[in-house]
Amino acid sequence: MIAIVLEQFGGTEYLVEKEIEKPSIKDHEVLVKVKAISINPVDAKVRSRKAPLAESLAQYNPLILGWDISGVVVEAGNEVTSLKLGDEVFGMVNFAGHGKAYAEYVAAPAEHLAVKPKNITHIEAAASTLAALTAWQAFNSYGKLRSTDKVLIHAAAGGVGHFAVQMAKHIGAYVIATSSAVNRDFVMELGADEHIDYKANHFEDLLHDMDFVLEAIGGENFQKSVQVLKPFGTIVALPSGHTQEDEKQAREKNLHACYFMSVYSSGRDMQNIAALLEKGIIKPHISHVFAFNEIAKAHEQIETGRTIGKVVVELS
Repeated sequence: MIAIVLEQFGGTEYLVEKEIEKPSIKDHEVLVKVKAISINPVDAKVRSRKAPLAESLAQYNPLILGWDISGVVVEAGNEVTSLKLGDEVFGMVNFAGHGKAYAEYVAAPAEHLAVKPKNITHIEAAASTLAALTAWQAFNSYGKLRSTDKVLIHAAAGGVGHFAVQMAKHIGAYVIATSSAVNRDFVMELGADEHIDYKANHFEDLLHDMDFVLEAIGGENFQKSVQVLKPFGTIVALPSGHTQEDEKQAREKNLHACYFMSVYSSGRDMQNIAALLEKGIIKPHISHVFAFNEIAKAHEQIETGRTIGKVVVELS
């Protein structure tokens, strides 16, 4: 099979197409013929060795990046009962381990996958994996967002953010979202109740007594987000280089909960996301679709930091 192998950490030139053996599966795994994969900021950060995860992956040769897949089950292990041959499935595989998603075939634990809804394409399904899981787990596993909450969602036009706005509105929360002015209409169409242009305004001067913050920027933005929370509020921060001082400040605010979350693979959570997709409650926004041999371009796009929604790679 063809896979995109990372020959060494560094630039996109080290993402090299190679012929390697098709993976064999264990009893609890399925073999998925991949139709589409999603590219996330963590992919580029691992490639350039700017993420801690890169150190644990350095042991693998060949090293194949990627975790988000959508495809068709072509083999099933002896212990697999939840999936069968021919099932169209999607999920985030083996995160934060060696996912090996940049390949024509992927061996995946059945418990990391869900059946793809029939009303969405493989491209849409691949887009609705790591980013959607992050939003789902932020509101349901780490924090507990309630229908009576006022929630501030940072980077609302991005991969995680655009799912988070839709999920928060489905829960019934009042959503205040930040993005640049150019993305205001997009964010409001997702269902946000208010929009703040982070370039023109200081959100910490405009907001107070927030119940929940989904913080995706880090640094000073985390500290300012803590300031706008009411006592016993909740902040969930995505991995962004927080410091011990950040944690200390959050504790001093008497927050109900402060989580520095790491998304994890979960077929059960993927089933919940599948249900939302099937009902049209959430929809992925896909800004760019690249061919498999254009994966370097996909990385370059995600590294701009200006992607609206998701970047997906389609396999033929």
